[in-house]
Amino acid sequence: MYPWQVSQWQQIMQRTSLPHALLLRGHAGNGKVDFAHALSRSLLCAQPVNTHACNICAGCTWFNEGAHPDFKMISPEDNDNDDESIDLSKKKTSKKSQISVSQIRQLSDYLHLSNHQTNGRRIVLIAPAELLNIASSNALLKMLEEPPANTIFLLVSSQPQRLLPTIMSRCQMIEMPIPNSSVALDWLTKQGLKDAKKLLEYAGGAPLLAVQMSQENGAVEKIINHLALGAKLEPLLTATAMLQIGMERSIETLQKWIFDLTICIHAQKIHYHVAHTKPLQLLCKSVNLKSLLSFQQKLLEYKKTANHPLSNEMQLENILLNYTKIFSKKIE
Repeated sequence: MYPWQVSQWQQIMQRTSLPHALLLRGHAGNGKVDFAHALSRSLLCAQPVNTHACNICAGCTWFNEGAHPDFKMISPEDNDNDDESIDLSKKKTSKKSQISVSQIRQLSDYLHLSNHQTNGRRIVLIAPAELLNIASSNALLKMLEEPPANTIFLLVSSQPQRLLPTIMSRCQMIEMPIPNSSVALDWLTKQGLKDAKKLLEYAGGAPLLAVQMSQENGAVEKIINHLALGAKLEPLLTATAMLQIGMERSIETLQKWIFDLTICIHAQKIHYHVAHTKPLQLLCKSVNLKSLLSFQQKLLEYKKTANHPLSNEMQLENILLNYTKIFSKKIE
């Protein structure tokens, strides 16, 4: 649990009884998944200390080893990339981008088994919940409508609007906001992060995303240098660079760049890319404003389908090709 999550922790722990399903929702990169893991560990602990897991009992040992029989984690198959966790030591691999119906059916079989601990709880953690597809959503809905005894579902989502309304209606919401900048900067400084303020601003205030960016060896900066080429950008080369940070974050990076390009055209203060003021000002001279606004709208649509199981490279190439077309205005 992070310092900015204390009130949410207390909000849950002060309840006399817990609902069968909680939805933790908030900005990506604010530590929701880590919070859900800490909550799960505490709820399964045999002898919690001041509402927190003791880290001594058998249950805590099993949990820390990833082998607790009463805990089930459901996430996209083969997905080892999680921007909600501080542990970024694993390399990215090819991954599936949806939670499949077969995973939920296996969960149903698991829940029909008896609890390992007599009169104990079972915890099911689903993250990111927005990656449930239609079939898996409907399968989960049946469980939420008739929840098994002593089972708590924890759903974690950065895009709850993508969940079925019927699923949301069966969960109690816990808002997980990003911390204020002073709290976030204090925490990032204690992690030894260089350029913490700059990274936090670019990450939209999300501390864990700022940490992730610091460990990417300048991947976002390389992408920005590609975007600064405007019409001369090479879609294939840039798409290859973008794949290093994933589809969703690539689109967010494009959105931030387009945002600054738009306000630069209107002679307003650049927000995200102050260090790239000159390239932005040069690009402004060749931007077709109508095409820019159209592309900006398309990015919103691209964001909604960022995790669709298609070829990310082909999608990115198409997006970047459309990006080069906004620079159609002739420079006099």
